[in-house]
Amino acid sequence: MSTVLDNPPTISKPAVAAEAIRAQTDGFHLVIDALKLNGIDTIFGLPGIPITDLTRLAQAEGMRVISFRHEQNAGNAAAAAGFLTQKPGICLTVSAPGFLNGLTALANATVNCFPMILISGSSEREIVDLQQGDYEEMDQLNAAKPFCKAAFRILHAQDIGIGIARAIRTALSGRPGGVYLDLPAKLFSQTMDAVAGRESLIKVIDPAPRQLPAPDTVQRALQVLEGAKRPLILLGKGAAYAQADDEIRALVEKTGIPYLPMSMAKGLLPDTHEQSAAAARSYVLAEADVVLLVGARLNWLLSHGKGKTWGGPDAQKLAKKFIQIDISPTEIDSNVPIAAPLIGDIGSCVSALLAGIGSGWKKPPAEWTGAIAERKDKNLSKMAAMLTQDVSPMNFHGALGAIRDVVRQRPDAIVVNEGANTLDFARSIVDMYEPRKRLDCGTWGIMGIGMGFAVAAAVTTGKPVIAIEGDSAFGFSGMEVETICRYDLPVCVVIFNNNGVYKGTDANPTGGKDPAPTVFVKNSRYDLLMEAFGGKGVVATTPDELKRALQEAVASGRPTLINAVIDETAGTESGRITSLNPQKAAINK
Repeated sequence: MSTVLDNPPTISKPAVAAEAIRAQTDGFHLVIDALKLNGIDTIFGLPGIPITDLTRLAQAEGMRVISFRHEQNAGNAAAAAGFLTQKPGICLTVSAPGFLNGLTALANATVNCFPMILISGSSEREIVDLQQGDYEEMDQLNAAKPFCKAAFRILHAQDIGIGIARAIRTALSGRPGGVYLDLPAKLFSQTMDAVAGRESLIKVIDPAPRQLPAPDTVQRALQVLEGAKRPLILLGKGAAYAQADDEIRALVEKTGIPYLPMSMAKGLLPDTHEQSAAAARSYVLAEADVVLLVGARLNWLLSHGKGKTWGGPDAQKLAKKFIQIDISPTEIDSNVPIAAPLIGDIGSCVSALLAGIGSGWKKPPAEWTGAIAERKDKNLSKMAAMLTQDVSPMNFHGALGAIRDVVRQRPDAIVVNEGANTLDFARSIVDMYEPRKRLDCGTWGIMGIGMGFAVAAAVTTGKPVIAIEGDSAFGFSGMEVETICRYDLPVCVVIFNNNGVYKGTDANPTGGKDPAPTVFVKNSRYDLLMEAFGGKGVVATTPDELKRALQEAVASGRPTLINAVIDETAGTESGRITSLNPQKAAINK
C-alpha cells in the first residue's frame, strides 16, 4: 500500500518515533493500488489536467503507462488489450474533450464486447451541476451512459476500492463491454488513514463466473444438430475471446462438421485445416440446413441471418435452423428464430456439447463435405494464381500474397487490419494459424483502430505485430507511429498506398483546383513519417520488395513502416459493402 505522511519529520525538529507518525494515503495512490490489487499492470492514456500526477505515480509504483498522442487511440488500445487478456483494458483521459475522444473507443469496445474501463478526470460536481462554467465543464457521467454497460462516479476516497471493483466486475461479467469511471479532480487529493485505505480496497473474486447451460437445452441443441444433413459451425470473435481453444477444436474435429470463422476467429483452428469452409463461404451459408453459432451474432456482418446470403427464398425450403451459444439470453431471436438457444459461457456450453456427443457421433454426409471440398479446391486454385501476380505498381492480391507468405513463416505474429479493400482482401487472403492473432474493425466496421490495436498487441504479448492499413484508415491514427517508436515496439505498419479512399482516380466534376473528396496527395511518402521519429521507413513497389522488407522488420523487432505502392485503379467503391453506400440516382433537372 502506497502511503504519504502527515506532518513528516524535518531536520529542524526533534526526531519523532516512526510509530508515532500517522501514515496516510490519498486518492492518487488508492486508484493505483486498487488496480494493482486486481492484476492490472498497464494503463493506456494521455496525461493532462487533472490526471497528470496519476500517470507519474502509476509509473513510479511499477505500472506500465503507455502515453498516446490522442485519447481515441489510447482507448482502442485498452479495448484490444481487454480482448487479448480477458482483463479490462484501462484508458485514462483528461476531462471533457479528452473524455469525448475516448468515448468513441468506449462505445466501440461495448459493441465489440471487449472489456474496457474508461477512467476520466472531471470538473467538480458542485460547479458542473449549477453550470457555473468550470474548466472543461461537462456532465461526463450522463454523456457516457448510453454508450457503455455502466457508468460510475467516485466522490470520496474511501469509495475508490468499491468503485473500481464494480467497474471491473461489470466490464467482465456476462457479455463483456465498456465501463465509464468518473473521477472528479478533488478526489485525487483527498487523504485518509493508510490502514483504513488498504482495508477499503477490494480484490474482485471470480468476476466472470462460469454460466452452465441447462441440461435440457444441451439435449435440444444436440437433437437439432444430429438431424442435420448439411451442418455448419460458425465461429465468432466471442469464441476467440473465450479462450476455450481446445474445447472448440475438439468439437469441430469430433463432429466432423465444416466450420466457418468470422475474421477475428481466424486461427482458432488453422485456416488451412481440412474442415475449414472459408474458401466456400457463400456456398455453405446458403446451403447449410443447421448452423451452430459459437460466439457469433446474426448482425449485419452475417446479413442478419436471412436474405440472399442465407439462400434467399430457398432458405425456407431448406428449413434452415440455428443453434446459438450466447451468454446473453436477449441476443436470441434478435433477427431470426433460434431453434435451440444455448445460454451460458462458451467454454461450458461447448464442453457440455462434447460430453453429449459421446463416441458414436455420425459424421456429416459425404455429399455435403465433398461439395464443400470441391468448391474450396476450385476457389483456392483461382486465388493462388492471383496471388502470384508480379506487377508494379502492385495490386491488392500481389501485395497480400507477399504478406501471406511472411505470416505463414511467423504464425506467432499478430495481424492488425483495417481499411475498405485492404480489409476485405486481407481477411480472405492472409491465413491465420493461432488463436487471437488477428484484430480488425470488428462489429462496427470503424476506421481508426489500427495503431491503437497494434500498440496494445505489442505491449500485452511482446509478439511482432503486422498492421495492414489502407492509406485512408491509417490517417485516423497515423501520428501514433511516434508512440510506437517512443516505446520501441515490434510493430511493422504496411500502408497500402493507392492515393485515396477506395481508389485514387476520382476527379473534381467541376474541373476546379480542389481535388475530389476521395483523393489524397499523389505518391505520398508515408515511410518518411516513421523515419522522422527514428523508425525505419521503406518504399516497396513489387511483391518481392514488400516480402523482403516485411521479413526483415519482423525479424528485427524494430518499428518499421512499409509504404506499399498500390495501383490507384485497384479496389472497388466501399469494398465488399458497396450495397450499404447509397448511390446518386439519375434524375432530370
